Amino acid sequence: MPVGPAGPATPEELDAFTDLVDRWARAELARPGGQVLAVDRDPDLRRWYVRIRGEAKLVTTVWLTLRQRTLHVEAYFMPGPEENVAECFDYLLRTNNRLYGLRFALGAEEAIYLVGQVPLAALDEVELDRVVGAAYAYSEECFASAMSIGYASKFRR
Repeated sequence: MPVGPAGPATPEELDAFTDLVDRWARAELARPGGQVLAVDRDPDLRRWYVRIRGEAKLVTTVWLTLRQRTLHVEAYFMPGPEENVAECFDYLLRTNNRLYGLRFALGAEEAIYLVGQVPLAALDEVELDRVVGAAYAYSEECFASAMSIGYASKFRR
């Protein structure tokens, strides 16, 4: 579903991308033994909320927001660290060097998020799997370490 590089997606192209994400979500929910617990959609914002069962984090929610040129991907990772702040940020920034399609970033109230964007020209079901899977995998992989640094006196592995 190519999108012209010179301009934003047309309403028809956005509708086609909406259908693509909806099809992907239905397939994930129907997968036997899958990790996806629920997918909700806000049609006014062209946003999907994908809730995924985890182990290190009980649930990771990935927001997918369809924009004019990109699919914005965002997942809440953890609250802002209360202890060892510089060490926690150092860990997350160094981790950014090896992440695919996402990066750790500060959000509202100093909370930590995983964020990224997929150009609409590259968006298909395989890329949706890849970026949502990456958000889940990075949350699972990094959560305990980041929390044990940023909440050393409260968080135990």
